[in-house]
Amino acid sequence: MANFGRASTRRLDTCHPDLQKVFNEVIKIVDCSILCGHRNKEDQNEAVRQGRSKVSWPRGKHNTTPSEAVDVAPYPIDWQDRERFYFFAGVVLAVARQQGVDIRWGGDWNSNNDFKDQTFFDLPHFELRK
Repeated sequence: MANFGRASTRRLDTCHPDLQKVFNEVIKIVDCSILCGHRNKEDQNEAVRQGRSKVSWPRGKHNTTPSEAVDVAPYPIDWQDRERFYFFAGVVLAVARQQGVDIRWGGDWNSNNDFKDQTFFDLPHFELRK
């Protein structure tokens, strides 16, 4: 069974307890890395400049304390393997549902299971719905 490394653990610690609960279970099923939890103003605005986010500080769910969003990738990370991200998202969404945590994934923003209607793909992104 995989475990989070120090950097992933530190990043996940900045997230809402519901996200921590979900991903502490996901890691038992699929090895993954926490890429980002909370983002400060500088980091959020840099993510927008780089095209990794559409919302500026402080409107992003990564900007809350604790963070209501987390970016996670299956490990080892292969950005070209989109299918692996889709499989991983299925595991995450199933675990979240099983735990009663309502989350949204950045590969299916409207959660209609139609992946072709997306205009912005953020495959590592998961956020709490509130």
